[in-house]
Amino acid sequence: MFFYRVRLFSLFGFDVYVDASWLLLAVLIAWSLAIGVFPEMVSGLTSAIYWSMAVVATAGLMFSIVFHECPTLSLHGISHCRSAASRCSFSAVSPRCTANALSEFLMAMAGPIASGVLGLLLFLLLGSVAGLDGPPAISAVLSYLTHLNWVLAAFNLLPAFPLDGGRMLRAVLWGWSKDVIWATWIASGAGRLFGILLIVLGVVEVVRGDFVGGVWLALIGIFLRGAASATYEQTLARQILGGQPVSRFMNKHPITVSPDLSVRALLEDYVYRHHHKVFPVVREGRLLGCVTTAQISAIDEGQWDQRTVAEIMEPCSPDNTVAPETDTLEAMTKMQRTGRSPLLVVSRGQLVGMLSLRDLLELFALKLEIGEGRRQVSVQPQAG
Repeated sequence: MFFYRVRLFSLFGFDVYVDASWLLLAVLIAWSLAIGVFPEMVSGLTSAIYWSMAVVATAGLMFSIVFHECPTLSLHGISHCRSAASRCSFSAVSPRCTANALSEFLMAMAGPIASGVLGLLLFLLLGSVAGLDGPPAISAVLSYLTHLNWVLAAFNLLPAFPLDGGRMLRAVLWGWSKDVIWATWIASGAGRLFGILLIVLGVVEVVRGDFVGGVWLALIGIFLRGAASATYEQTLARQILGGQPVSRFMNKHPITVSPDLSVRALLEDYVYRHHHKVFPVVREGRLLGCVTTAQISAIDEGQWDQRTVAEIMEPCSPDNTVAPETDTLEAMTKMQRTGRSPLLVVSRGQLVGMLSLRDLLELFALKLEIGEGRRQVSVQPQAG
């Protein structure tokens, strides 16, 4: 939602991130639990206890989602899908790459099984607490998490991509047609349709008076609809850009500047003329660094004639450079993660090109438009 992520930890060789939107969702979940759910389950407790129960349950919910993904991530490591570009966003539908339809199907099954097992373990723990006449607050939290994991397992089995059931549907279609793009398009279409259905049901529930339940249904529907479209586009991006070297898509004739150039000359002769925000700094073919409009704005206008590019330029680093043989999808992931665009393509200290995230996205959007146009004319897979 907000496209800002914070790294939590590494799991089976994959980086696990939490999106900023989850902070908002965590607050909404805790609020709904403390105000509505737990007071109905256990009456007569103080507001502080209800909020404490809500915080613990919210943390348990997030743990349950990570646990749901653990078997899938472990299978990823076994199936050799791991790469420098692999990332796991903290969500119930984290992105996944698979080598074939069978591994996709098995990985999709792993999540619901894990949630079902965790629900069973929590149910047994709940029985032990009840047998020992434990505090009602603890029993209520355990009961909530038990049912939540079972609901999570059942919900993810729905054939709506990118839920696990939708991935199982894609795996079946993929194995039959041998066309992962077509299979993803069909499965993501089911996901978008299911998302719209949830939004409509959410609106109906709000009209009927269940505001909190209706809002949650609508939010889940919006999320699923967006995730289905995004995952389809990710699949296309892997097909279009994955395995292709940076050298194929880079600008082989970037505009460069001399380190001896004054800041004023840089601004008037390059920035205003070419409308770029980043310029490589080159002397006799060797890359020295890059200079940006942000660095220019940090200089007082009275010093523009005295200061040179060499004084304000940014040195080269792994964050703003890439080798020409680097996988384009990996380079695109780096730009999205670091916010550095364009990347300077360097070989043995020589600048050989520049790779822009904007250019890649425009190329991808064009190919997506052409591909969608062809798919609307004919969506007939070839069985293999």
